Amino acid sequence: MEGIKDRVAIIGMGCTKFGERWDAGQEDFMVDACYEAFEDAGIEPKDIQAAWLGTAMGGILGIRLVRAIPGLMYRPVTHVENLCCTATEAFRHACYAVAAGIYDIALAVGFEKNKDSGMGAPMMSVEPVDRSWTETITPPATDFAQLATRYFNTYGLSDEEGKRILAKIAVKNHHNGAMNPKAHLRKEITEEQVMNAPMIAYPLGLFDACGNSDGGAAAIVTRPDLAKSFRDDYVLVKGIGLSVGHRGLLTQDYDFVHVEENVRASQAAYQEAGVKDPRNEIDVAVVHDCFTIHELIIYEDLGFSPRGKAREDVESGFFNLDGGLPVNSDGGLKSFGHPFGASGLRMIYEIYKQIQGKAQFPERQLKDVRLGLTHNFGGHPSGGVGAVTILGRKD
Repeated sequence: MEGIKDRVAIIGMGCTKFGERWDAGQEDFMVDACYEAFEDAGIEPKDIQAAWLGTAMGGILGIRLVRAIPGLMYRPVTHVENLCCTATEAFRHACYAVAAGIYDIALAVGFEKNKDSGMGAPMMSVEPVDRSWTETITPPATDFAQLATRYFNTYGLSDEEGKRILAKIAVKNHHNGAMNPKAHLRKEITEEQVMNAPMIAYPLGLFDACGNSDGGAAAIVTRPDLAKSFRDDYVLVKGIGLSVGHRGLLTQDYDFVHVEENVRASQAAYQEAGVKDPRNEIDVAVVHDCFTIHELIIYEDLGFSPRGKAREDVESGFFNLDGGLPVNSDGGLKSFGHPFGASGLRMIYEIYKQIQGKAQFPERQLKDVRLGLTHNFGGHPSGGVGAVTILGRKD
């Protein structure tokens, strides 16, 4: 099977500021993200041949993008949704269309408007299957708190030790996000603040969870032979992996210390990109830290740390900006925020800028970034979706 490696190039990207954007509506996010991408690529909307619009909210149609950007009128626009992997899904479709030779220039857009849409936090709660229940099923309680308690038990961590490791992850991501003008929560925090924060679902507290945000992001892709006519510092797509499964919930022996969809998506992307040793080959990663425990497990699921050893890498600062493999250099979901339909493209935006050497704030710009990775995970009571994208320099 022929993969996508080096068959698609990113020539333009845009990303709005994330946050509680009472000042902006759905179409504002599309317009702002897309026009930054158009300007970045040096093209106009009329140059786009097809587009994919990602949003996790129900009832949003592709026609909304054409209404927001009339220059796309009569182009084929497709709405996609795949839980928290929605923006990566839009990007994947645009890339595959270009790689297949169907279109020369394609657009991927992702956005979400949560705060004053009347939708509340749709991904953070679902109706109980048994309507006699009085509790609401939420990801902190039914998924990630279980991962945390099982991880602590399996690898011999006391609750205090485990929570301290998770606190270091939260502190790291807030530190990085504080230097990012587009991040939602630009505030440094301390380990003690994390440890003493109000509890959400034991052992996860307030600072162990990401923000529920508004925002949008966009990417323009083309073939590498065409990319050079737009810019010299285009970025190549090296691999894309997507895995949909049942999160181990249909098996008797699920260990609750890994997420199989994360593992399978990364393996597929590594195979396409030719990555054999992700710990040493990947220069920067932006991952789905919806909860701090998930970031800890992602380190192991994606092969950045050996199983049960991520704690040592956290304590040594291996994933800090000045460490061996910086993770969530832009603040991650924890600080940048999480508009469900936009996060995957926001992550790609960060890797794109890091490879080009154009990350905001000199303190955030990493040296000689050649290969970067993004990771999303979307959970649902019936299963999960994992997505991994690998991007690289043209040389």
